[in-house]
Amino acid sequence: MSIRAATPAAIAAAATHLRAGGLVAFPTETVYGLGAAATDAAAVAAIFAVKQRPAFDPLIVHVDSLARAERVVRRLAGAARHLAERYWPGPLTLVLPKAADIPDLVTAGLPTVGVRLPAHAVARALIAAADLPIAAPSANPFGYVSPTTAAHVAAQLGDAVPLILDGGACAIGLESTIVAFDGDRPTLLRSGAITLEALEAELGPLRLATDIPLPTAPGQLPRHYAPRTPLVLIDTPAEVAPARRAGTALLACGALDDVSGFAQVEQLAADGDLVVAATRLFAALRALDAGGFRRVWALRVPERGIGRAIMDRLRRASQ
Repeated sequence: MSIRAATPAAIAAAATHLRAGGLVAFPTETVYGLGAAATDAAAVAAIFAVKQRPAFDPLIVHVDSLARAERVVRRLAGAARHLAERYWPGPLTLVLPKAADIPDLVTAGLPTVGVRLPAHAVARALIAAADLPIAAPSANPFGYVSPTTAAHVAAQLGDAVPLILDGGACAIGLESTIVAFDGDRPTLLRSGAITLEALEAELGPLRLATDIPLPTAPGQLPRHYAPRTPLVLIDTPAEVAPARRAGTALLACGALDDVSGFAQVEQLAADGDLVVAATRLFAALRALDAGGFRRVWALRVPERGIGRAIMDRLRRASQ
């Protein structure tokens, strides 16, 4: 395993490695991805093996331009194109009918594919240098907390990833918003930094994905983004009796009353800023998971704006 600063030389080396069928971990503005050439089924299979990811969970394909996106999907038009032109580059994935040369393994056998044009300059430079679309889930063991630094990737996947491009900490820290276009109305499959409110301001009311038996996009399984330490959602610290606080940690966002007795209090944003809380969430979960606590109590946040995405991750982590 090699962690290399994302210099032009390192990006060129990573691009060569991708073209040869290898895996590369790289930064995006959301989380670090574990990438392979999206058109190389054998390389994509290596992603599933390294992550121990079930084959029914589809991957997102990353591109560096609208033109490359149009070679990944059959058609990018109408409302989908409007969102692409409004929010790309950025943390938005569009699920559309896939082009013929995208292997079924990428899409879990589905006729659709998730495609995204990331905002991170390193990600786009890597895609351009490799001159191919990159299939990339988060660079972590399947179901665990997503990585937001190169060090997180190294700690979780180690020598299974020969090359990690270090582009610093991720600016957003939560996976992309996912919108599917199938039928007469778009569907929000996963919440993210581009909020439901913002999307509905552009498109009108969206359907919300509920009770989907198998995922049509990443991040839809009931348990996901989960630490190994049990995590329990609460509304206020007062719900945890003093006798139950010993050896446990509290994950919070906003002003707190009595927190005596907890072994540790991890504050995402003392002023309740949900955007700041989102950027710190996965790193905080990772740190608490390493603390040897019996349990982590997580305070719910308001489900508005990016708070909806934070609560989506916390609910799945608590299953």
